[in-house]
Amino acid sequence: MTAENCSVAPDFAFLGLAGDRQAQQALFAVFLLVYGVTVVANAGMILLIKADPRLHAPMYYLLSTLSFCDVCCSAAVSPKMLADFLSEQKRIPFDLCAVQMCFWGTFADVECLMLAVMAYDRYVAICNPLLYTVSMSRKLCTQLISVVYVEGLVDSAVHTCCTFRLSFCSSHVINHFFCDFPALLALSSSDTSISEIMLFVSSGCVVGTSIITVLLSYTYIIATILRVNSAEGRRKAFSTCASHLTAVAVFHGTLLFMYFRPSSSYSMDTDKIASVFYTVVIPMLNPLIYSLRNKDVKGAIGKAISTKLRSE
Repeated sequence: MTAENCSVAPDFAFLGLAGDRQAQQALFAVFLLVYGVTVVANAGMILLIKADPRLHAPMYYLLSTLSFCDVCCSAAVSPKMLADFLSEQKRIPFDLCAVQMCFWGTFADVECLMLAVMAYDRYVAICNPLLYTVSMSRKLCTQLISVVYVEGLVDSAVHTCCTFRLSFCSSHVINHFFCDFPALLALSSSDTSISEIMLFVSSGCVVGTSIITVLLSYTYIIATILRVNSAEGRRKAFSTCASHLTAVAVFHGTLLFMYFRPSSSYSMDTDKIASVFYTVVIPMLNPLIYSLRNKDVKGAIGKAISTKLRSE
C-alpha cells in the first residue's frame, strides 16, 4: 500500500521549530535576515567572480559553483520555513514534500562533493603549481562539476522514490520544519529497515568519498608545504587552504553528527537544531568564510566598492 492510498489527508503538516506564537515571530525575523544575507552574499560572490578578471581561476570558478549550490540549498528550505512561522497550518502537499526532499537532497550531495573537488584543486595548485592551469582546465572543472551534479541528482531521486513508496497511515504530522529523509522514515508506518540501510550506505559513500578525498589531498599538501624552506612561503601556502578547511570542518562536522551518531543518542529535537545549521546557517557562512579569509576576494570587493564610489 502506498502513502497516497493510505492517507486520510492529501498533505503533511510540520511541527516546526517552536510552538509559541511570539517565539515563531521572533524566529521569522531572525531567519528572514539570515536568508537575505545568504542570497545577497552568495549572489554577490558569483557576480564578483564573474566581473573581476583576477578571479578567473579554477579555484574561484569552483567557488562560484559552491555559492550557487548554497543559494539552492537555502531556497529549498527557507521560504517554506519562513511562511510556516506566520501560518497556523504548517502544511505541505504530498507531491511538494517529495519535490522539496529531492531538491534539497540533490544540492546537499552536490555541496558535499564540491568540497572534495575543491580539495583536489588545492592539491594540484600547491603540489603541481607549474601545471595548475593545464591540469585544472575549465573543461576538466566543468566535467567534474557535471559528474557531481549527476551523482547528487541520482542519489537524491532514488532515496526520494524509496521514501515516498512507504505508507504513512498512522500520522501525517512531521516533527521537523522541512521534508528531510530521517523525519519521513520516522513517520512511516511501513518497515523502513531497507530504506534506512540504503540511506546510511549511500550517505556513507557520498560523505566518505568527500572526506577521503579531502584527507588524501591535504596529506599531500601538508607534506609539500613542510618541504618549503621559507617560513613566509609555508604561511602563504597554508593561508590559501584555510578558508576551504574551515568550510569542510563546519559542513562535515554537522553531517557526521546528524547521520552517523549512535541510534541511542537519536533525538528529533536535536536533529532539528542540527538541520537548521546545515540548511540555513552554513549556506550563509560559506561566502563569509571565503571573503574574510581570502586576500584576492577581499581585494576584489575593495576594488568593486571603490569603483562604485567613484562612479557616484
